[in-house]
Amino acid sequence: MEVKNKKLRNKLDYWMFVGPAFLFFIVIVIIPFLIGIYYSFTNWDGVSSTVEWVGIDNFIKLFTADNNFLNSFWFTLRFTLTVLVLTNVVGFLLALLVTSYLKTQNILRTAFFIPNVIGGLILGFIWQFILVRGIPSIGEYIPLAIFQSPWLGDAKTAFWGMVIVFVWQLSGYMMIIYIAGLQSVDESLLEAAKIDGANSVQKLFKVIIPLIVPAFTICLFLTTSMAFKVFDLNFALTGGGPFRSTESLAIHIYQEAFNYNRFGLGSAKALIFFLIVAFITLLQVSFTKRKEVNM
Repeated sequence: MEVKNKKLRNKLDYWMFVGPAFLFFIVIVIIPFLIGIYYSFTNWDGVSSTVEWVGIDNFIKLFTADNNFLNSFWFTLRFTLTVLVLTNVVGFLLALLVTSYLKTQNILRTAFFIPNVIGGLILGFIWQFILVRGIPSIGEYIPLAIFQSPWLGDAKTAFWGMVIVFVWQLSGYMMIIYIAGLQSVDESLLEAAKIDGANSVQKLFKVIIPLIVPAFTICLFLTTSMAFKVFDLNFALTGGGPFRSTESLAIHIYQEAFNYNRFGLGSAKALIFFLIVAFITLLQVSFTKRKEVNM
């Protein structure tokens, strides 16, 4: 009897703490998600009370008669692959730098992390001013091509402008995760490698990197999901321009649903977007998990 009472009390304690969060998760995430799936099969405009069921017409339309959706998907894919590599390379190198024996490592950690604290909208407007006004001003005195380019007025340079700002903002955040991974490496293993004659590069690639694959798993997952979902930075920096050349899928879906009042079609695109992001991130996590070393 006493054992049963104890189990019952443990269950009540568990649901007392977990219950409110679980309830909010259902109300805020699960129910709107299910409603969105329903609207993806309708032609609702987001305003009227008439909702007509159209079956899979929205899905057929977005793959066969919507070049803007495919262009946005292609831009988002290129952007994600580019920042996935650059953000993690820069973040890892910064982590190596600030875990070395520099006296200013604490100041550097703070300086590298600060861009992540600034919101995407504010960051986008700041960098828009730098790229549109600041760099051309420098170009008046220094005749180099990099200072003469209309950074946000050309499709190629606008793409790289977004990449630079995204990497600058996120690499400091990834640096923190890589620092945690580097500090978890057992010093005795590094000493053993040194005794065996391994140099710094060999220790890095043969000992350190294999041991911190869990950090890579987390960083690659976060970078992939954040890059696919980029909205505020894209909205503030380029607004999808010039001529929709830097329009991410998130902005494209937002405009479809709220600017053009095609909520049903926008919901269908959002559902496809969710499935793509879920599939790619699960594939990435599954792949990197298999590379992790069990100590």
